[in-house]
Amino acid sequence: MLLCIALLCASGAAAETTKIRFWDTQRKGANQQNSGHHAEWYVAAQALGLDYVRLLPDAWPAEEKDFLIGDADSFEQINETDLSRLTEALDEAQRNGIKVALAMLSLPGARWKQLNADQDDTRLWEDRRYHRQAFEFWRQLAARLKGHPAIVAYNPLNEPHPDRAFGFDAPDGDFAAWFLRIQDTPADLNRFNRDMVDAIRSVDADTPIILDGWFYASPQAFTYNRPVADDRVLYAFHNPGPWQMTTYRVNQGRYAYPDRVPKRWDGPTESWTTDRLAQEVLAVEAFAKKYNIPANRIIASEFWYDRRLEGAAAYFADLIQIYNQRGWHWAFYAFRGSGAWTGLDYEIPPGHKMGWRYWQAVENGGDPEPLKPRGTNPLWDILRREFAE
Repeated sequence: MLLCIALLCASGAAAETTKIRFWDTQRKGANQQNSGHHAEWYVAAQALGLDYVRLLPDAWPAEEKDFLIGDADSFEQINETDLSRLTEALDEAQRNGIKVALAMLSLPGARWKQLNADQDDTRLWEDRRYHRQAFEFWRQLAARLKGHPAIVAYNPLNEPHPDRAFGFDAPDGDFAAWFLRIQDTPADLNRFNRDMVDAIRSVDADTPIILDGWFYASPQAFTYNRPVADDRVLYAFHNPGPWQMTTYRVNQGRYAYPDRVPKRWDGPTESWTTDRLAQEVLAVEAFAKKYNIPANRIIASEFWYDRRLEGAAAYFADLIQIYNQRGWHWAFYAFRGSGAWTGLDYEIPPGHKMGWRYWQAVENGGDPEPLKPRGTNPLWDILRREFAE
């Protein structure tokens, strides 16, 4: 009898650590932030060879005001119809061998800007009542999803920015003083992350958790990130930028990697090397060294460069080299995005402009997907080769 109990305990202990093993070796994936679930996306992801998808489902059709949450103004229960839609997508991912890191753009008191009249919702960082609702939301969601074999991580909140809510756009000197003043207040993101991990662990002891840090998960802000006492947590950062170079509507042809990189906002430019680009993640490396965080617990969970801009291929080649050399997980943004916006659909040739038939289909409410000329091109080949290895 004692032997049987010992064997059962050993078996149970092994089962509890299964999902973190997925992240013990470097993983390469993509983001999916589409307007709904489409089964063919996962078929294409399998053909490409993605290890995982970082899935952001907030724009999917919601039965109530906010997908899964019901109402971000006052959360009570997970919406069952929305959860069924999400489960269908997870089932499809599993059938195609794609693992899923589930991320949320909205939480109670922090409705996603694009669903909030283009205004930041800052209530989460001003009133701890919304912290409690956010923790309860993730307790309910984790309890329902922890047994799904496709799920390999929860990412509770995409790009948190309480700093922006209080008037800071960069982690400079003024922020440092404010950072000290807001310890243990609702604006303290480090405490929020610790409490969120505790909430999820109260119902799910196994599934890894991905935490975004200050300034929209900026790598440069890792100086202010603090680790959580949980060895199944991964620490995420997003595009090292500069943002005004990689974003079409801001760049407008003014900047290009590596020869015309902006030194400051709307200021002069300079030439960069791969080593200079690597300086943008020095704070991540310092964080990992200071807190003894292994490389397989660091994830570059979003990076992008609009395909219509000069320098995209060189930027991707250098950035992926930096991540691979360090053994960090990564996910490009984005694979086969739905809708009319194609700037981050890298299968479409870099200089291609969508023709009149495409825009006619968009205007008439048709399906523009068949009119997207996806195929091999120098930019896409950089990514495609990574998944073929």
